[in-house]
Amino acid sequence: MLIDTHAHLDFPEFEGELDAVVARAAQAGVTRILTIGTSLASSRQAVAIAETHPAVYAAIGIHPGSATEAGPGDLAALRELARSPRVVAVGETGLDYYRLPGVGDAAIKAAQAAIFQGQLDLAVTRGLNVVIHQRGDCLQDTLALLAPFQGKLRAVFHCFGGSPETAAALLAMGHLVSFTGIVTFKNAGLMGACAASVPDGSYMVETDCPYLAPTPFRGQRCEPAHTRPVAEKIAALRNQPLEHIAAITTATAEAFFRFPR
Repeated sequence: MLIDTHAHLDFPEFEGELDAVVARAAQAGVTRILTIGTSLASSRQAVAIAETHPAVYAAIGIHPGSATEAGPGDLAALRELARSPRVVAVGETGLDYYRLPGVGDAAIKAAQAAIFQGQLDLAVTRGLNVVIHQRGDCLQDTLALLAPFQGKLRAVFHCFGGSPETAAALLAMGHLVSFTGIVTFKNAGLMGACAASVPDGSYMVETDCPYLAPTPFRGQRCEPAHTRPVAEKIAALRNQPLEHIAAITTATAEAFFRFPR
């Protein structure tokens, strides 16, 4: 059994195909899917999908790329959404300095930090962990905002692409990392090294679909069934059976997200 811990089933690429997409995932051994909100509207869709597909659960959040568009009532609306038993995490939230425009950067960073802080507060209130988006030169700012919540919640740094040393530092703080189809790419580099070296129980697998389709599906729409080739590549990198990778990552996801049974 595998769990796709980061999918975007509300995106238009999957419109009208959800039943088939979930069925293909099950055929590939992916028995649970976490669909991730990126805005208030996206989070509402994620919850609606989770409430109509037993294999799907939801995370609700406002992506840092949507921070400047978030309204004053969005956090209160997320708080209401979090009442659904299908919601198992807050996110994706975090910081993204990768493509700042160069004009008004300070205001954008402040908006990202404020909405991130609000979501961390929400997670603690609801007893949930968080799914972190961290891209660009923002790791230290991300950790500074997380620091006051040490011992109150844990984070998974999704689509992790940092060094083994960075991964080790995050794990020492009690957080997790998660790997996507990038580990299958020829230029996987540090991500491949991390996937090979982090200890059992410290990482999960994901697709980030519809993006980052793994080899041999590059250039196609990614979907939750592609969690399997991600896990197969990690098994090869670690010289471990696929069954072991599936069991370990599933147990880690079960403990982190505490899926209702």
